Amino acid sequence: MTLTLVSENTCFGGTQRVYSHPSAATGTQMTFGLFLPPQAELGPVPLLIYLSGLTCTHENVMTKAGAQHWCAEHGLAFLMPDTSPRGEDVPDGESYDFGQGAGFYVDATEPPWSQHFKMESYILKDLMDAVSGEIPQIDMTRKSITGHSMGGHGALTLALKNPDMFKSVSAFSPIVSPISCPWGQKALTGYLGSDEAVWRRYDSCALIKDGARMPDILVDQGTADQFLEDELKSHLLADACAKAAIPLTLNMRNGYDHSYFFIQSFMADHVVWAAERLT
Repeated sequence: MTLTLVSENTCFGGTQRVYSHPSAATGTQMTFGLFLPPQAELGPVPLLIYLSGLTCTHENVMTKAGAQHWCAEHGLAFLMPDTSPRGEDVPDGESYDFGQGAGFYVDATEPPWSQHFKMESYILKDLMDAVSGEIPQIDMTRKSITGHSMGGHGALTLALKNPDMFKSVSAFSPIVSPISCPWGQKALTGYLGSDEAVWRRYDSCALIKDGARMPDILVDQGTADQFLEDELKSHLLADACAKAAIPLTLNMRNGYDHSYFFIQSFMADHVVWAAERLT
């Protein structure tokens, strides 16, 4: 696997890079952003992975969240993958919540999506192989994961299914139960078919009910989020964690919406959450 450096900028004493690389899982070129803090010049640093939400690329969090400042302060690398495969040969949906920009971090089994939309395998294998194989400044034995909205769903499900891979998990405004909301029902049906038993492995509440565990979970959710009631339903995660005795820190942030203004307001808390468990 070969990384191509697309851009590099000095940022908070470290370097903000963008790479592209071929992915066997998606059958396409994929792009990701990577921030290396100044501490990486002295030796390998832990890694915090951020999964973005619907319609986003790697660039949204890279330019809007202010994560580099806090990662530089705490000595974490910050990895920002894209949300789906892209290209003229990649199928797309007719709306923003399905298709390109909306991979939902699943491995699709239904045609035509199954040829390229293998985002779970991409994140867990191809992306990790690319970083571990060609960026020695990162200690790949120390990884945490976070994300926003659809990416919060991805962070929670990937961590719950791979607790030995991730030292911690957190999320901003996550879709906690795709089985229970219109966004998720549309995506899971399209990518995976109609068997709801298959959907459970991509639903954090169902995974917890079925025995998946993490030591603890951090979630920030805005009370003015326009998607809270119909799509996000954070109370379902609170109920699932309570029944499973998983410590959940659920911060309901008064007046905050679903935007990156919300994310940048509390990014420091999520970096600190990861840093405490990584270092």
